[in-house]
Amino acid sequence: MDLDALKAALAASPDNIPLLMLVAKAHEDHFELADALALFERVVKLQSDHADALLGIARLLDLSGESSQAMVRLESLCALKPKFAPAWLLRARIALDEKDAVAARGFYDVAVDLDRSVADDELLAAILKAGGGQKRTAMTSAGPVEIDDDDDSPFTGMDAVTARELDLEFRVRADIKFGDVGGMEKVKEDIRMKIIHPLKNPELFAAYGKKPGGGVLLYGPPGCGKTLLARATAGEINASFFSIGLHHVLDMYIGESEQKLHKIFELARKAAPAVLFFDEIDALAADRRDMRQSAGRGIINQFLEELDGSRSSNDGVLILGATNAPWHVDGAFMRPGRFDRLVFVPPPDEVARREIAGIHGRGKPLVDFDPSAIAKKTEGFSGADLRAVFDLATEAALTEAMRKGAVVPVSGKMLMNASKEVKPSTRKWFESAKNYALYANQSGFYDDVLIYLGLKK
Repeated sequence: MDLDALKAALAASPDNIPLLMLVAKAHEDHFELADALALFERVVKLQSDHADALLGIARLLDLSGESSQAMVRLESLCALKPKFAPAWLLRARIALDEKDAVAARGFYDVAVDLDRSVADDELLAAILKAGGGQKRTAMTSAGPVEIDDDDDSPFTGMDAVTARELDLEFRVRADIKFGDVGGMEKVKEDIRMKIIHPLKNPELFAAYGKKPGGGVLLYGPPGCGKTLLARATAGEINASFFSIGLHHVLDMYIGESEQKLHKIFELARKAAPAVLFFDEIDALAADRRDMRQSAGRGIINQFLEELDGSRSSNDGVLILGATNAPWHVDGAFMRPGRFDRLVFVPPPDEVARREIAGIHGRGKPLVDFDPSAIAKKTEGFSGADLRAVFDLATEAALTEAMRKGAVVPVSGKMLMNASKEVKPSTRKWFESAKNYALYANQSGFYDDVLIYLGLKK
């Protein structure tokens, strides 16, 4: 960033803590340690428990050769903020420099147990090479303790135990990006502006009083790629991806569902940056007016509490929900700070359908195959509908192959015939959505549906 521009902005707003942090970091990047230290100390005067500023002071002391003083500062910081992973990680680095590999390993394991994203393979290798041992240390309510873990677990310590108990499905890092999702450029750009840019530029947004994270609700007809988009979003920001189904939350015993939901959020917070994805969210966040039993209300209240981050901060955690029926979601979830951003995921456009047809055609014996022709004949089809077209055409080819006793390729004609037999499953959804968008849309949540249907500009 332009240091002069930042200093000019700071002169106009001298007590802006996020801006002070930006300028301090810029000085540090230019190795102007004294100036950076002075700014970090200004932040601490304004906010005595500012963890990043206290960490910055310790880091600069270490860079200046005062490692013993840095360790004293870090010990105080870890006592003040025991769940602040970067402080534990810096203690590990300094301990290694001071030839105390055993202590370095303990500090390192606590840091990774608190926040998986701080893991540093090179640092761990150096600690092990220096004699750091193989035992792991985890942060519990009683403080750091040694604990044995499964080497295959992406979590350490008590988190690994919790993940196994919940049978949680997740990917330590999402394996796809937007480039792997065909078409839907408008939706992708909407997600970039509402989700990705804030998470990739947290310091810049903080200077304007904006925090990354929060809740986004993906809605639209079934089979149109909402889950795939959620995974790709996590891939774009190199975040942990947690896919949550009803079976991960619902429990037959009173109070257990709420506890499971809290544990899931806690794991995501420790793995930040993370995307926490709830599919069919209307089942967990249904309108309370439709409920007769208090058990369902308890889950909803717990969900709202977790979204608000009233007990723990959700910084760096993006909560994504997907639903085919957003009108069944309790209105309390749509308030600011919760699922206050809605993204409409329509059926794939012609470009996307062409790309999807090409993907479905891979590995099949095809002749006279024209993805563009298929795309033009399948207006309104979902991704699942297109798969049905290929399945139906493949069955026709297999029937003929069994009759002839030889391989019969899937022809373009077979695909065209199949596209006439498969009816777009999105039509029924749009019939319902149109009614809600026209007559129950006082908040304007469903304007994108009306625009898609050509009923609003």
